[in-house]
Amino acid sequence: MMDTQWPRWEVFKQDAPGKPHQAVGSVHATDPQHALVTARTVFVRRPSAVSLWVVPARVILARTAEELVTEGELPATEPEAAAPQRYLVFRKTNHRRSMTFVDYALTLEAASPEAALRRAREHFAHSPTLVWWIVPEAAITRSDESPETVESWFAPARDKTYRQQSSYGVVGSHISKHKQRPQGAERD
Repeated sequence: MMDTQWPRWEVFKQDAPGKPHQAVGSVHATDPQHALVTARTVFVRRPSAVSLWVVPARVILARTAEELVTEGELPATEPEAAAPQRYLVFRKTNHRRSMTFVDYALTLEAASPEAALRRAREHFAHSPTLVWWIVPEAAITRSDESPETVESWFAPARDKTYRQQSSYGVVGSHISKHKQRPQGAERD
C-alpha cells in the first residue's frame, strides 16, 4: 500500500524575544518552506509570536522518563558521526501548560542523538524531566529573523483580536437561569 500522507513536521514557536521556543503542534507538508508557511497559518493566529521553527518529525529522538526507566540506555540507531554535531534539547518538566509540549532547554554537541540524550540527562540530573526531545540543529528550518519578515509574518496577528476567545462576549445565559420553579417545589 502506498503512503499518501505528506511528511509530518513539528512546529516550534517563540512568543517573545528571550523566551524559549516551544513545541506547539505539527503540520503535514511537502518541504521545509511549505511546512513554515503552513505552521504560520495554523499557529500564528494570536498576537504572541516572533519566530517559528519546523523540523521533520522523523529526525526527532523523543523519549519519556518512563521509557528511559523501562528500556534503559538507548542503543545508537545510526552510526556515530565522525565529528560531533549540534543538537537542541527540549524538555517537558510538568503538566501545567497544555498548549505547548516541550520547551527548548540547551544546545550541545554529541556524536549521535542518543549520545546527546545521555549528556542532556547528565546535565539535568537533579531536575525532573517527563519528556525529552533531541533535535539535530541541521534539520531545523527557521523563519527569517529580519525585521521586515518578523513584521510581515507576525505583526498582523496583533490586530486580529477576533481570533481570540476573549474578544467574544457572552451571547446568552444558560437555560437553567430561565427555568422557573413553582413555589414550594423541591430540587431534584
